[in-house]
Amino acid sequence: MTSQGPFGPLEFQLVLLRRMADHQPDLVDDARRELGVSLATMREANRRWQARARSPHARGALSRYRAALGAPEHTVRRRIGDLECEALLWPVPLWPGLRFEVTTGPGGAVWNEWLVRAPGAAGPVLRTAADLRPWACTVDEVARAFPPARPMEGTAPTRLRLAFTPGQGQDQERWVAEFTWGLLQRWAPERPESLA
Repeated sequence: MTSQGPFGPLEFQLVLLRRMADHQPDLVDDARRELGVSLATMREANRRWQARARSPHARGALSRYRAALGAPEHTVRRRIGDLECEALLWPVPLWPGLRFEVTTGPGGAVWNEWLVRAPGAAGPVLRTAADLRPWACTVDEVARAFPPARPMEGTAPTRLRLAFTPGQGQDQERWVAEFTWGLLQRWAPERPESLA
């Protein structure tokens, strides 16, 4: 892949993997091998994506996704409070049970961009922290499995953290799960400094 070559679904998956490599380098290496690409190719795809996003002539975020991924597989209208939004979903071959979802508000502004469970696909059964596996569940699935979950600021724009209690009862320890592009990366007991 050269910087003049096309930027399509393969390159976009490499962008997702690049950010996940910070938490799950072994899984990312396995995924790269499955895709048949080198570490240098992954880095170059990420560099190109970032250059497109930061260019003074950059397209809007939704246009960049459409250019890389083509027409969405599904488009769904949703209501959040008083606002209507649209969710656009694209398949991601590395994770066949997931879709990359871009949620847009009025005027096409991108509100959210992350991996979600594909419509009709079964998610994992989550009862305790022992049921959690890296790359096996999404933000929404962990939040629904362990209410009341509390969203927390992530450590980068594509990251989110979620505080949750993995068991029953008031005396249960709180945990924090970390997600990249909406996909679970790691989790650990909550520390006092993570409450800020």
